[in-house]
Amino acid sequence: MKKVNYNESMLSVVICTYNEENNLPRVVKSVKDLADEIVVVDTESTDNTVAVAKKLGCKVFHHKNTRIIEPVRNFASSKTSGDWILLLDADEEVNQELATEIKQILKKPSADVYKINRQNIIFGKWIKSDHWWPDPVFRLYKKGSLVWQDEIHSLPQISGSQSILKNPLIHHNYQTISQYLKKLDVYTDIQAKELIDRDNSFDWTNLVKKPFAEFLSQLFARNGLKDGHHGLVLAGLQAFSELVVQIKVWELSHFPINDLSLTDFQSQILPLQKELK
Repeated sequence: MKKVNYNESMLSVVICTYNEENNLPRVVKSVKDLADEIVVVDTESTDNTVAVAKKLGCKVFHHKNTRIIEPVRNFASSKTSGDWILLLDADEEVNQELATEIKQILKKPSADVYKINRQNIIFGKWIKSDHWWPDPVFRLYKKGSLVWQDEIHSLPQISGSQSILKNPLIHHNYQTISQYLKKLDVYTDIQAKELIDRDNSFDWTNLVKKPFAEFLSQLFARNGLKDGHHGLVLAGLQAFSELVVQIKVWELSHFPINDLSLTDFQSQILPLQKELK
């Protein structure tokens, strides 16, 4: 960790973890000369994450595994000593350009909360479609100016002014298809339950419309095609995710049984075929 200069703001780096023994050394190394302290909050890891964090000199706290990160981030923020917080995931990395920019910002901040764009590296490639880039996220903030909502992928509640940094954060996102599918299973569980909790009943037409719309959106509206095979595969995976959400809504609705005729099915497919022409 850097030596404290009492003329500068103190920066706490926060990393929330679950089974991140392989990723943690890289992210910690990337902020070692930037942070005044590194706080790791572990959510019941079953590997050596906690031991690795302690060996790297991090302050370690524990939180139950809530399956979503937002409540853990609020807890982690409360454990920091710094005036400012840089929130990172274990699979992220701060390069030298971003570290230098953060140091300059903290000397004379012009806002209370800063977004940072993320370079998503997926299956070995920086993905540049509109869904994955620039992917701005709220990560650098004055302590007390940001509170996370207890919903998956929700936007935080912010008090104070906002700005955005010029240099991006490197995000070593999905490395394998299996990793993507494991996270998909977790996320779709939560998304389906949220739909049910909002009184969204199962509608079989969503099994057709939602995945197809997502596939087209990823490929064309969000320019996924410019990422080549990666873009095509990711569009398919995102569409599959939408399909799984709707199937899990059906499951949570206790698998209602309804007849489905060829005419019913064609009524949904034919308009979609026209969109492809």
